[in-house]
Amino acid sequence: MAVTLNHLVQRHARYRAQHSALVFDGQQYSWAAFAEQVNQLANALSGAGISRGDKVATVLPNCFELITLYWATASIGAVVVPLSPLLQKQGVINLLRNSDSRLVFLQDALWQQLKTGLHELPAIPAEHYVITDAADDGRSYRHFVSTATSANPPDAGVGPDDLFNIVYSSGTTGEPKGIEHSHHVRSQYAVHFAASFRMTPESVVLHSGSIVFNGAFVTLMPCFFLGATYVLQRTFDVEAMIRAIEQYRVTHIMLVPAQIIALLQSPDATAEKLASLEMVLTLGAPLQQKDREALMALLPGRYHELYGLTEGFVTILDKLDAESKPGSVGCPPPGYEMRIVDEQGNEVPAGVVGEITGYGPIRMNGYYGRPDLTAETVRDGWIYTGDLGYADEDGYLYLVDRKKDMILSGSVNVYPRDIENVIAGHEAVLEVAVFGVPSDKWGEVPVAAVVLKPDVVLTEAELIEWTNQRVEAKFQRIQGVMLLAEFPRNAAGKTLKNRLLEMY
Repeated sequence: MAVTLNHLVQRHARYRAQHSALVFDGQQYSWAAFAEQVNQLANALSGAGISRGDKVATVLPNCFELITLYWATASIGAVVVPLSPLLQKQGVINLLRNSDSRLVFLQDALWQQLKTGLHELPAIPAEHYVITDAADDGRSYRHFVSTATSANPPDAGVGPDDLFNIVYSSGTTGEPKGIEHSHHVRSQYAVHFAASFRMTPESVVLHSGSIVFNGAFVTLMPCFFLGATYVLQRTFDVEAMIRAIEQYRVTHIMLVPAQIIALLQSPDATAEKLASLEMVLTLGAPLQQKDREALMALLPGRYHELYGLTEGFVTILDKLDAESKPGSVGCPPPGYEMRIVDEQGNEVPAGVVGEITGYGPIRMNGYYGRPDLTAETVRDGWIYTGDLGYADEDGYLYLVDRKKDMILSGSVNVYPRDIENVIAGHEAVLEVAVFGVPSDKWGEVPVAAVVLKPDVVLTEAELIEWTNQRVEAKFQRIQGVMLLAEFPRNAAGKTLKNRLLEMY
């Protein structure tokens, strides 16, 4: 029988009742206690008319209600639609409408904006806006669940192809693409990543980034599937994260590069305080080699890196390969395949740059309501990633850049990552992002946005000269530098190069 996840929490409440399920805001919930909260919310959703296949949206930061909603919707066969809390009013309206959502959980600040635009969302009844941080009134979360029982909800007849969630890859800019993941796909996340990262039912998994972005599910799903312990923090704070690792004896953690940089800069990040860690996984964006080496020196034998798309393909650099394959993002796990192809879709030899395509068991159902966009990305079962890279003779993947980030300067392809690697070598540089700006002469030229290390003095002119003396080719010479205190990021922690271009 294929795996579905609608009974998962209730299963753990029966067989692992007193084992710690969730730690949030310093409060620990056993599986039995967490199941009561999930069941109460699931029954409240059913009481509000939500049933199998209905879409339930969230516009929430990390909170107890959000993690509970993930499993309450699954329990009744509903579909959770987690939206970024960084979206503005019109972006939220667009995605609520695009996803056919029927009920929304949000915070009061957004509700105050949305309530003047409810006419744009006729499919959502006025009483179907639940405010998680409201006082105990008619719209509060407490009021919503107050009359619901905590008994196991009736079986919803969920099948493996039923949707677990819709995750959006874009918001107010570009085509909104709602990526559909079924119960089957999310169960594959669970078993595949549990094996890759050596998780067990006794593991303790910490997450301090936003859980609305898909990367969070890489550790969330195997943790919940195994009945292990999930430590969730409201926001990323490096010192609070280190304290939690030491206090709860955290074994597995996933961080985006910006968080790893913050960890390496913290005086609290000692091998002793982080000794319980068995795995440190990075994903979401490439990690500079110098930061990878620093992390491996601090915590030897724990480093993993994952390259992947929400659409459903990954490679994993295992901790046993991290030293022998510097710069690589690993190889496809068992059951996955990868090809590097040219513009005509033909596979290219090892060492030749092309588009990364992949095939595997976590491939999305499609983009919600957009078979046209799905057909552009999935061709004959293969996901076309839009990323450029090459494979070595052993089949390990090396990223070159995003196709859309490539700079065309005087008919020459310029890869920002090559320049970023040079600039990152400057001892004063903490973070760097290179992007193209229009040029009358060359079409585009590269410029760099840079965050310097604290208490460092370095001028833009000095950094331009230093960089241009070290790049390999004239067309890689940067034409400008923008020094910033921090980079604009999305909820996943990724640097927004389009915003940097607007700021330049």
